[in-house]
Amino acid sequence: MTKDQWGAVKQNLLANVGQHNYKSWIEPLVLDRTEDGVAVIGAPNSYAGTYVSRNFGDLILGEVSSVNQQIRRLEFIVSQAANVNAAEPARPAQVEVEPAPAPEAAKPAKPSALDAMLQPAPLDPRFTFDSFVVGKPNELAHAAARRVAEGGPVTFNPLFLYGGVGLGKTHLMHAIANELQKNRPELTVVYLSAEQFMYRFVQAIRERRTMDFKSLFRTVDVLMVDDVQFIAGKDSTQEEFFHTFNALVDQNKQIIISGDRAPGEMTDMEERIRSRMQCGLIVDLHPTDYELRLGILQSKVDAQRSQYPDLKMADGVLEFLAHRISTNVRVLEGALTRLFAFSSLVGREITLDLTQECLADILRASERKITVEEIQRKVAEHYNIRMSDLIGPKRVRTYARPRQVAMYLAKQLTSRSLPEIGRRFGGRDHTTVIHGVRRVEELKQQDGQIAEDIELLRRALEA
Repeated sequence: MTKDQWGAVKQNLLANVGQHNYKSWIEPLVLDRTEDGVAVIGAPNSYAGTYVSRNFGDLILGEVSSVNQQIRRLEFIVSQAANVNAAEPARPAQVEVEPAPAPEAAKPAKPSALDAMLQPAPLDPRFTFDSFVVGKPNELAHAAARRVAEGGPVTFNPLFLYGGVGLGKTHLMHAIANELQKNRPELTVVYLSAEQFMYRFVQAIRERRTMDFKSLFRTVDVLMVDDVQFIAGKDSTQEEFFHTFNALVDQNKQIIISGDRAPGEMTDMEERIRSRMQCGLIVDLHPTDYELRLGILQSKVDAQRSQYPDLKMADGVLEFLAHRISTNVRVLEGALTRLFAFSSLVGREITLDLTQECLADILRASERKITVEEIQRKVAEHYNIRMSDLIGPKRVRTYARPRQVAMYLAKQLTSRSLPEIGRRFGGRDHTTVIHGVRRVEELKQQDGQIAEDIELLRRALEA
C-alpha cells in the first residue's frame, strides 16, 4: 500500500468517524509498512494504539482491505512519525510555510500516555435526537436532554438520567454532546464514562500531572459522565469527582450524569456526592412499553432499507418481537439486525417461523422472569403505600388488602412456593398466603374494582 492510498483511507475514515474523532485518533496515525498480509500502523503512544485498535480497528481494516485485499490484519506500534503528526499544528490551505530550524540541542519531547487520555471520549455519530424513538417511558428524559442540548442558560444542574440497561441513557448522552458540538462549537464539551474518569485520574497521579487533569476537567463548559455508579467505593476518585463537581457548579457550568439507579440508592457513594447529585433534575427512564418497542423496531427497519433493499417481512413479525423481547432495547435491536443478516444470506422472507428459528437463543433468554420483589413494588406504587407497610405486621384493611393482592400475583406469576412467598412478606406462614390468595379469588368475583386492579397490575408486570 502506498502513502497516497493510506491518505485516501484516512479521508474515508474522516467521513465515517466524524471530525472530532478523526482529529483526536485517526489523523496522527501513519502507515509504517505492509508485510505478509499485515498493515503495520504507527501511533503516537501505546495507549492511542490500543484505543484505536479497540474502537476503530474493524473500520480501518475494512477500508484498508478495500484498497489492498491481501491485507488481513492490523498491527499498531509506537512511531516517532506519528508523534510528529500529533504535535503538528494545522496549516492554512494553499500557504507554504518554511519551518524554522530547530536548535541542535533540542530533543523531541517524550510522549505521555496522559496526553492522549486527556482527549474527550469519542462520540457515536449514530446516537442523535433524530434516531431516538420517544414514548411515554422516556418522554421526560428526552425533553430534559433536549433542553440541555440547546446550550442556553443552565436551568438545572446536574441533569441526572438513570434507568436499567438498554433503556437509552447513553444514547441521550451522546445525542446531547453531538447536538452541542454541531450547534455550539465554541463550547468545550467533555464526555466520558466514570471508568475513564477514574483511569485518567490514576494515570495523572502516576505521571505527577494532576494539575493538568484538574485544568482539563474544571475548565470545561459541559461535563458529561456516563455510568457514575462505577466510582462508588473508590475513595480517591470520588474525592476528585466531588471537587470537580463543585468547581463546575460554582462557575455555573452544565453537568450531565447517568447511572443505573437514583443517587439516593447508591449506598456505596459518599453521602456528600449523593447530596450534590440530588440538587438538580433527576429523571428516570422507565422500562419500555410495547408501543415504544414497536416504534423502535419500525424505526430500525426504515433505517436498514438502504442496506437491505430486497428485504421482505411478513406481517406480525415486529409485533411478535416487541412482545417477546421486553427487557433490553439493545437486545431487541441486535435481534432485528441478526434477522436482517440471516434473511439476506439465505435469501428467504422474514416470517414468524424464520424468526423463531433464527432467534431461538435470544427468545429463550428473554422469557420474562417476574420476581416477588418486583410485584411488591408495583402493588405498593399502585395503592400508594410504603413497601415497609406492605410487608409489615399491620393488619388494617388499607395495608392488608394490597398485601393479599401482592400474594395472589406472586402465586400466579412466579414459580415460588407458598412458604417462600410467605417469608418474603415479613416471615408469614404459608397458611396466611393460602388465605390471602383465596380471599382475592373471591373478591375478584364480587368486586369489579379488585378485578380491574389485578388486571392492570398483571399487564404492567408482564409488559
